Amino acid sequence: MMSRCLVLVYVILACLVGANPVRAEVSADQTAARAAEMLEQAGFALLEAQGARDRVEALTQTVRAYEEGLLAMREGIRQAALRERTILLAFDAERDRLSRLLGVLQRIEGAPAPILMMHPEGPLGTARAGMIVSEVTPGVAAQARALRTQLEELAALRALQDRALRELSDALERAQEARTQLSQAIAERRMLPENFLSDDIAMNQLIESVDSLDTLSGLLATSPATSAPALPDLPAFGMARGRLPMPVLGALLRAYGEVDAAGVSRPGLVYATRAGALVTAPWPASVRYAGPLLDYGNVIILEPEAGYLLVLAGLDTVYVSTGAIIPAAGPLGLMPAGAGADTEELIVAALQGSGAALSETLYIELRDNGVPVDPAEWFIGGGRD
Repeated sequence: MMSRCLVLVYVILACLVGANPVRAEVSADQTAARAAEMLEQAGFALLEAQGARDRVEALTQTVRAYEEGLLAMREGIRQAALRERTILLAFDAERDRLSRLLGVLQRIEGAPAPILMMHPEGPLGTARAGMIVSEVTPGVAAQARALRTQLEELAALRALQDRALRELSDALERAQEARTQLSQAIAERRMLPENFLSDDIAMNQLIESVDSLDTLSGLLATSPATSAPALPDLPAFGMARGRLPMPVLGALLRAYGEVDAAGVSRPGLVYATRAGALVTAPWPASVRYAGPLLDYGNVIILEPEAGYLLVLAGLDTVYVSTGAIIPAAGPLGLMPAGAGADTEELIVAALQGSGAALSETLYIELRDNGVPVDPAEWFIGGGRD
C-alpha cells in the first residue's frame, strides 16, 4: 500500500515539476507606477496652467499629459488583469493533480507509524521506500513554495488593481476639469491670427453645394486661399514625411483604402479614439474649413503648405475657425463625449482589459495637389505594426 502511494506521489510530482512554469516576468506594477507618476505630473501642470501666460498652450499640454497618463494606467491595469487570469487558469488546470497529491500525502500522514515501517518486500523494500520519500519531499516543498509565491503574487495583483482603479477614477475627473478649462481659455481668447479673410456667405454656399467630403476637399485644393500670406519660415511640409505626430491618441481601426464591414473603402485612416479625446494640429497650418459637413460630424481641413490639405473628420467640439493660423500641437477640438466618457464605464473597460473605451473614430485624410495619399506614411505610428 505504502509503495503504491509513494509511486503515485512521485508520478504526480514529476508531472507538476515538468509542467510549464506559471510565473513570468510581470511589469504591471512598473507600468502602473510610471502611470501614477505621469498623472501626478499632469496634476501639477494643471495647477501651474492657471497662472501661465499662454493658458491655451499650457492647458493643451496638460490635457495631452492626462490622456497619456490615463492610457498608461489602463495598460497597467490590463497587464495586471491578464496576469491574474493566467495564474487562475493555471490553478484550474493543476487543480486535479494538486488534489490527488494532497490526498496521497494525507493518507500517508494518517497511517500508523508501525505500518509505515512495514513493507511487503521486507527491509529492502522499506529502504527503497525511504529513499523515494527522501527524493519526493524536497520536490513537494519546492512545489509548495512555488504555489505560495503565486498566491502572494495574486494578492499583490488584486491590490495593485484596486489602487490603480482609485487613481484612474481621480485622474478621469481631473482630466475632464482640464478639458473644461481649455474650452474656457479658448473661448476667452478673442481671435486667433487670421491667415486670410473668410467669405462666410460664399463658404456656406459651397458647403450646401457639396455632396461628400471628397468633393469639398477637391474644391478647396483647386481654390487657393484669398490673400493668403506665407506661414512663418518653416521647413517644407514635404520634409515632415514620416515624422508627423498623430493628431489624437488612439489606435488604427482601418488603414488607407481598407474595406470596412459595409464594403466601403476610404482614401484615409480611420482612427479609434477615446471619448472626449483632444485633437491637435500635427504641423503649423491655416484652417481652410472648420465646421459641420453632412454626416461626417465636425470637419477641419488644414493647409500646412500650398498644395497639401489635411482632413480631420468626426470631431464634436471645434476650437478653431476658418481662416485661423494654428501652430504645431495647437488644439483643434475634442472628440464626441459619447457614453464612453462616463467614468464608471471607463473604469470597467480598463478593469476588463478591453478596448471598449475606444468608442469614437477620427477620419484622417491627406491630399497632395488634390490627390489622396496614404497618411500612414507621414505620421509616426500611423500604421499597424
